[in-house]
Amino acid sequence: MPDNGPTFDRLDPMTGKVATTARAATVADVDAACAAAAAAFPIWSALGPNARRALLNKAADALQAKAPQFIEAMMSEIGATQGWAGFNLMLAAGIVREAAAMTTQIQGEVIPSDKPGCIAMALREPVGVMVGIAPWNAPIILGVRAIAMPLACGNTVVLKASEQCPRTHALIVEAFEDAGLGEGVVNLISNAPANAGEIVGALIDHPAVKRINFTGSTHVGRIIAKRAAEHLKPVLLELGGKAPLIVLEDADLDEAVKAAAFGAFMNQGQICMSTERIIVVDSVADEFAEKFAEKVGTMPVGDPRDGKTPLGAVVDAKTVTHVGSLIEDALAQGAVQLNGGPSQGVLMPAHVIDRVTPAMKLFRDESFGPVVGIARARDEAHAIELANDTEYGLSAAVFTRDTARGLRVAKLIKSGICHINGPTVHDEAQMPFGGVKSSGYGRFGGKAGIDSFTELRWVTIETQSGHYPI
Repeated sequence: MPDNGPTFDRLDPMTGKVATTARAATVADVDAACAAAAAAFPIWSALGPNARRALLNKAADALQAKAPQFIEAMMSEIGATQGWAGFNLMLAAGIVREAAAMTTQIQGEVIPSDKPGCIAMALREPVGVMVGIAPWNAPIILGVRAIAMPLACGNTVVLKASEQCPRTHALIVEAFEDAGLGEGVVNLISNAPANAGEIVGALIDHPAVKRINFTGSTHVGRIIAKRAAEHLKPVLLELGGKAPLIVLEDADLDEAVKAAAFGAFMNQGQICMSTERIIVVDSVADEFAEKFAEKVGTMPVGDPRDGKTPLGAVVDAKTVTHVGSLIEDALAQGAVQLNGGPSQGVLMPAHVIDRVTPAMKLFRDESFGPVVGIARARDEAHAIELANDTEYGLSAAVFTRDTARGLRVAKLIKSGICHINGPTVHDEAQMPFGGVKSSGYGRFGGKAGIDSFTELRWVTIETQSGHYPI
């Protein structure tokens, strides 16, 4: 985007001071970005796979070279801890390198034809201009994920930055530009919060844009899917979650406690995969709850710039209010608070609420904050029933010492991802990542990502004279 034009401010959630002044895109800026991407597509898509690989690997290096800027931007824009920012950068660089490795794995096939002398092929080809819309909560990871595999597949991209971390997302585009991908291959749009609907609509409507990927809330995902459907444009959606972690009576409780604490409170619970519901079989529920409360009691909240506490700031005061309302509703209906306390601004301590039931909002509504509920199940079948009693279906976990039992339970949980004896928060660049139900559709990652960001074409070659009925 051009440097001149309207701007907006993103405030530091800790201090209330201006963290970033960013360009507020207009519809004209959207048109220019999409036109630039369309103009660059013939050149970028014609590059050989190893040429694209080399440039993407340079982009990974360029990302890591900007570590100080990324860490500062994440801490000031969203109140992230230094550890979370560093982890974001590490995984994001890995995503780019994995995408680079996949440039030679975009494969077709020869399909046997019943027609004599006909060679039939299925070919995967670049689509064109793609829009990636990334959120704020894991901004480097999810910003990079929105564009890396599309680029590897030969597409050009427009990254729509989150209004809550415009500088962080701008740094991603700067890194790809530093790598020398070429003018128009990667483009940035940042918008003022008040203009989000107009700008996203313009991106979806633009005739040069062929596909969209969106990571964010289910509410906004539905709006994007409807808008794209008007143009018959495919959309990859990775949306909200309410991840269950089941603890069966034969589980290693110490391992379950560690995984649940990490899954519930990493990045203050502001991860789409965060453990939001711990479902424990009655016979071990009291013991688990005691151990879990003790563990969470060792996880204080503090100023993320100090780097001395595992929990930092939540993204804004609205999160504190929202999480607080879920807790109040649960306590009013008979739930018991094991951990927690008053917030100091956006510094909200970890909350553990025991004896949560499906009647409570805390059981159903995505909290996206530092709270987790413990629900008690009669037995394995009831635990599975509770796990599936949600509109969401992104990630899940089950703890048991019997691996075969764990696999059987995992097959019965309706989620795109399930981990046996591991936390609900787990991401790797080569894995097929995505959800079911209201958590979206389509997959990022590995070969599944290739399917999402290429067009499959059927091409035939006739090698002998044809015989036709007319």
